[in-house]
Amino acid sequence: MTSPASRPVPPAAANPLNLRGAVDLSSLKQRPAPPAGGAGAGRPPAAGPAAGEAADGAADQKMAGAPLRVDVTEANFQELVDLSAQVPVVIALWAGYSPGSAELVDVLERIVDSYDGRLVLGAADIEAFPQLAQAFQVQAVPTAVAVVKGQPVPLFQGGAEEQQVRSLFDELLKLAASNGVTGRLGAGGPGSAEAEAEAEVPPLPPLHQKAFDAIEAGDYAGAAAAYRQALTEMPADAEAKAGLSQVELMGRLQALSAAETDAVRGRAAQEPDNLDAQLAVADVDVAGGHVEDGLGRIVTFIGRNFGPERETARVRLLELFDVVGTSDERVAKARQNLARVLF
Repeated sequence: MTSPASRPVPPAAANPLNLRGAVDLSSLKQRPAPPAGGAGAGRPPAAGPAAGEAADGAADQKMAGAPLRVDVTEANFQELVDLSAQVPVVIALWAGYSPGSAELVDVLERIVDSYDGRLVLGAADIEAFPQLAQAFQVQAVPTAVAVVKGQPVPLFQGGAEEQQVRSLFDELLKLAASNGVTGRLGAGGPGSAEAEAEAEVPPLPPLHQKAFDAIEAGDYAGAAAAYRQALTEMPADAEAKAGLSQVELMGRLQALSAAETDAVRGRAAQEPDNLDAQLAVADVDVAGGHVEDGLGRIVTFIGRNFGPERETARVRLLELFDVVGTSDERVAKARQNLARVLF
């Protein structure tokens, strides 16, 4: 298991359901359960318990030997959010009218099952549960997102090759571990000795713990100060460097309302050389999972401009590389594009 660190979960893009820059999943709690038969067609049924019985929990399915697959309903969604404090929950948002939905759900189910209890898959029919599509800002189906400690992590939209999905899931598990989510749903379920042993991780360094506690309290400025102090004491601390970039992004998004997001997008479209507008939209795009759009926007600005503003944009781009992950293929592509415009 990857050693824990204190990198926070990246927030989702701002929208009316957001809470401090992250999707407010609590808005989906305790809604009336949908009527029976509300799920759409076009996808194979889940193995194991039927959708109406899925509220018994993913752990029970694993104990029974069934694949770690749950049909997400309004009745059981909060249980899955709670479960995400133990293992990452991958949500496949699908619809009967989407030809690619059934194939993606099948692929994700097979891949998730191969991770031996370290991931859980929830299949959500957005026709039966439209509030979930709104909360995750789904623009098309199929779409895959994850939930870690109750916070959303965008994955991808549309189809994806199996190897690409596995690479994403490997990164997701690293992100989960860095936030203390290291459980495994084994034969004994979340409360078993196996799961408890898996959850035993070394303590964070004091300054990383201080940053993590500040993040939990929504104090991103305090978290940034702790990370800066850690970097002062150990400049080569890669986790502190990445954590600092992430909490600074969270802090910038915290101050941006939905109306302000719309306004800054309009300004960026009208003023391509407006540094502040371009950087703000790039923040929203990266946080919302539109990584290539966000990174590409800054690269384009760098190619069009010179002087101090160009350097400011370059520094922000490097920070966003840390947020996304320096091993991410999208970062590698953006680095190549940056080299072209710089040289």
